[in-house]
Amino acid sequence: MQAIIIFCLLSLLLVIGKILRVAIPLLQRLYLPSSVIGGLLGLALFQCFPGLVCAETISGISRLPGFLINIVFASLFLGVVTPPLKKVFTQAFPQLCFGQVSAWGQYVLGIGLCGFVLIPLYKVNAGFGNLLEIGFQGGHGTVAGMASTFETYWKEGTDIGNTMATAGMMLGIIVGMIMVNIAGRKGYVSNVRKTSDMDKFQQMGLYHHNEAPAAGKQTVYCDSIDSLAFHISLVGLAVLLGYILLVAMQRGEVLLFPNAAKRVLAGFPLFPLCMIGGLLMQKSAQALKINKLIDRGQMQRIAGAALDFLVVSAVATIKLKVVAAFWQPLLIMIAAGTLLGVVLVMFVAPRLFKESWFECAIADFGQAMGVTATGLLLLRTVDPESKTCAAQSFGYKQLIHEPFMGGGIWTALALTLVFTIGWQKLFLISSIFFMFWLTIMLILIKKNNK
Repeated sequence: MQAIIIFCLLSLLLVIGKILRVAIPLLQRLYLPSSVIGGLLGLALFQCFPGLVCAETISGISRLPGFLINIVFASLFLGVVTPPLKKVFTQAFPQLCFGQVSAWGQYVLGIGLCGFVLIPLYKVNAGFGNLLEIGFQGGHGTVAGMASTFETYWKEGTDIGNTMATAGMMLGIIVGMIMVNIAGRKGYVSNVRKTSDMDKFQQMGLYHHNEAPAAGKQTVYCDSIDSLAFHISLVGLAVLLGYILLVAMQRGEVLLFPNAAKRVLAGFPLFPLCMIGGLLMQKSAQALKINKLIDRGQMQRIAGAALDFLVVSAVATIKLKVVAAFWQPLLIMIAAGTLLGVVLVMFVAPRLFKESWFECAIADFGQAMGVTATGLLLLRTVDPESKTCAAQSFGYKQLIHEPFMGGGIWTALALTLVFTIGWQKLFLISSIFFMFWLTIMLILIKKNNK
């Protein structure tokens, strides 16, 4: 019965969120997703009327994102025919450098600010510095995926991380749109898609009936197995492969280091390995020449549905008492992370990218602040018809960037490391990688100047 209540409650919040998005012009101009609107509504209701929903149901909702993120990451590469690495590096290397400098910069800034300033002043947990990259680049899903690690080392981390993710998504859209308007006035871009240029249906986020695109293609006959059920089953197999990899890694650590005082992989989350499981399945399907059975459109809908339910449940169950206790260091970290993103876009990007510098940079800014969907939203605003190279460069860059950063393997490992080896060593490691990518970026900038 509790599962039914949770499903119905989250469905209600999502639908009300969409209705509010349709009815309120301000929410349309802010491009806020219905999942965030519904989550904020749920948060307000649960806080203002604590007896409205029993504590057991709230607890069940709060555990849901940790499961759903595995589905999102397992779907990431299923149905994607990956191009040769040489082509990826040739067309997207500057974009990759920009993304890596942004991600490692968030680690250096976040961990450094936490270790040198916030710990002495506010006595925050050492993991606070990791939340800048986890919340901004990874978003609510990555925070949810780290739930077991937070539960082991820092119980308040999930609530603070979800707050960081919510702030990052909202600021990514708001600050991003401010920069888009500035770029339009200064002539950096010429194809800005303004809200006033859209008809009422587009502003409300609705398709005209005769223009609605297909959600995906059916690749199997439904009298054998429903096509959607088939694709969901493939996602489940990718999650299973990820789980097998996780168990193998954890047991391997025990065999290799039987007397170790701390287990680095004991708190390692499952979701990055689900992504690896999905990638292995996709590569196997390509090798066997059966990859056409996996439709990318259906995989996107599965991942999108899981992400919407994930975000609404994560935002709705934030514990405001925990957030209120850390509002000052949170504000400092959010402001610093936003400033880093703006500096990279407005001062570094024009010197790095040879063409369409603003389009390339604003996509990465959105992704670095509020996950990939925000980056694509901002990119569509400045390049609605994909006339520039930005969409392809950004997409290719993600193939290399996402497996490691923004919810990838390093994001997951770094949170465990900060609790096992200490923030000082993690700060040093992050600084080395930041300087490595920064040096490559400076070489590219110098080459462009010649």
